[in-house]
Amino acid sequence: MSTFAYLKSFFKDKDVASVTPTSRFCVRHVCQPIDFSKDITVVEYGAGSGVFSRFLLENMTVDSKLALFETNDILFEKLQLIDDPRVSFHQDSVEYVSSVLPENYIGNTDFIISGIPFSFLDGEAKSSVLDQSYKLLRVGGEFLAYQTSGHLEEPLQETFGNVKTDWEWRNIPPMTVYEAEKRMT
Repeated sequence: MSTFAYLKSFFKDKDVASVTPTSRFCVRHVCQPIDFSKDITVVEYGAGSGVFSRFLLENMTVDSKLALFETNDILFEKLQLIDDPRVSFHQDSVEYVSSVLPENYIGNTDFIISGIPFSFLDGEAKSSVLDQSYKLLRVGGEFLAYQTSGHLEEPLQETFGNVKTDWEWRNIPPMTVYEAEKRMT
C-alpha cells in the first residue's frame, strides 16, 4: 500500500499512528519469536493494510489461523483484499477483543501482534486491552508489539510480569519492539 494512503488515513483518523507502512525489517524483527513450522493462532491488533498479515500468511502452516483487527475504513478496505481462508476480519476496536473473537480463541492464542498506538489510549483502556490480551493467550503465548516509544514497557510488566524490549532503527519512524510472555502463575 502506498505511503499516500497511510498519510490520508493519518490525517483523517486520530487512531492511525503512522504515516508509512511498517518496514520489512520491523516486521521480521517483531515476528522473530514465532515458530512458523507449527500450527498457530495469531491475533493482530491494528492490521493496517496487511503488511504483517501478508508476511504471517506467507510463513504460516495451512491449518494456522489469523484474526485481523482494524478500525480505519480506508485501511480495512485494503486489508479485505487478502483472500485466504485462514483469515478472519474484524472492524472492531481491540477494546472489545474478548467479546468479538470466538470463545475458542480465549486461552488458546499463540501470539498477539500489536501496532495500535497504546499511547493514544487512556490508562483504563490500555489496562483493559492488555488484560484481555493476557486472557486470550495460552500459557507460553506471547504479546509482540511495536511502538514509537518506550511507554508500553511498564504496563506490559504489570500485566505479564515480564517484558523484553529492543529497537528497530530500520523503520520510519524507528520502533521500540516488545515481547511479553504469558507464564504459569
